[in-house]
Amino acid sequence: MDEAVASHWQGAPVWFHGDVAVDNLLVDDRGRLSGVLDFGCSGVGDPACDLVIAFTYFDDEARPVFRRAAEVDDDTWRRARGWAIWKAAITLADPGAPAPRRAEQERALAAVLTEASRGDDA
Repeated sequence: MDEAVASHWQGAPVWFHGDVAVDNLLVDDRGRLSGVLDFGCSGVGDPACDLVIAFTYFDDEARPVFRRAAEVDDDTWRRARGWAIWKAAITLADPGAPAPRRAEQERALAAVLTEASRGDDA
């Protein structure tokens, strides 16, 4: 987590969605992205928050493919892990969080911690 908060977005502010999650993505019958829903968390700033889906949705094999496709630097990836920890923490601290959501966040937290412990920043 220290690595996540030690870096800052150095680029110009960009639009971010703020809640890129499976529930907010629409795909067509070929499995291609066709729309995005729920812009209630959108803003301008650091795009790292939109990379949390790497940990909440993709497995250990797909995550590096996603990261390469997103073309993000090591600091942005570290901040994405920090965002994933934050999202997991607030979900797991909520006793009313539904079991499927809790399980998703437990997997995400495990993925973040495993990746960070291996030093998978490249």
